[in-house]
Amino acid sequence: MTRDEALAIVHEYTASESLRKHMLAVEAAMRAYAERWDEDQARWGLAGLLHDFDYERYPNAEHSPTEGHPSEGVRLLRERGCPDDVLEAILGHAQYTGVARSSRMARTLFAVDELTGLITATALVKPTKKVADVEASSVRKKMKDKAFARGVSREDVIQGAQELGVDLDEHIQFVIEAMKREASALGL
Repeated sequence: MTRDEALAIVHEYTASESLRKHMLAVEAAMRAYAERWDEDQARWGLAGLLHDFDYERYPNAEHSPTEGHPSEGVRLLRERGCPDDVLEAILGHAQYTGVARSSRMARTLFAVDELTGLITATALVKPTKKVADVEASSVRKKMKDKAFARGVSREDVIQGAQELGVDLDEHIQFVIEAMKREASALGL
């Protein structure tokens, strides 16, 4: 599957501009980590770009491990020939699926997913609304405020860095830098 094909799926299934930008942010972080670890950037980017494409159409408030998001999306992607390792990573990014994050790609997707949301929220409260003005220390400060970006799981952010075996502050700064490179596409 090419990036253009994946982007077409995102546009077909996702109406929300903010959700589309979230997927682009996760893609940017995945590509950056793939580059850092000499992995396949295009493949890792697919996992980031597609991980939430079915979120609007197949909501899963019950957190069913086999129905709704992300399981329904994975079924659709499998039919379209998406690679198995990408599908496993997408399933593993939702803790409730019970799918182990056995690959570095899967652990990375989990580690960057919630974090990109927290970084975006931090950028949007800056006077400039630019990710260029966000530092790891400001994200860490916002993490302590439970009312800020209430939907972001701080536990997942912390657990994600632990599963990757990276320092949390370095991880946050690394993802900020990845998002800075795609700031215009992210509207930040």
